[in-house]
Amino acid sequence: MNPADEIVLIVDEQNQEVAQVSRRVMREGVLIHRACYILVFNRQQEIFVQRRTINKDIYPGYLDVATGGVVLAGESYELAAKRELAEELGVRKATLRRHFDFYHEADNNRVWGRVFSCQAEGPFVLQPEEVEDGFFLGLPSIKALAAAEQFTPDGLVALKRFLADHATFA
Repeated sequence: MNPADEIVLIVDEQNQEVAQVSRRVMREGVLIHRACYILVFNRQQEIFVQRRTINKDIYPGYLDVATGGVVLAGESYELAAKRELAEELGVRKATLRRHFDFYHEADNNRVWGRVFSCQAEGPFVLQPEEVEDGFFLGLPSIKALAAAEQFTPDGLVALKRFLADHATFA
């Protein structure tokens, strides 16, 4: 199936379900939707950073500190997180830890996100349609790279909040 034709869950400003539409309609209308964000750590507490493919419908070619994606119709945040982790990285047995929900709004993206974390060492099987490349980086390196390269803004918001809540990682 073409990703633009996937049916996604639309929510309101309070994160209440209001509709189900195609991803294309959601992007064209900048409709509020749900997405999962999974921070993937290795044993050294480095974060897996991935480069999105150039054909992504939003933030093409950007770096992203989170694996994840849009919650489909009929799916919970948790099921979406497990699906996305398996699809994007080939990880099927990691234990997901739920952290918090947040709202992010930009000109082209309005989303209610739920942040999870897990530990996985790799090597990963990257989904070629979505992930061009990936590597583990420590937080100082991520901060330096974010000053020089484009990162998904919602992913950085999720990471910043995670770090505020988990001072031992900062």
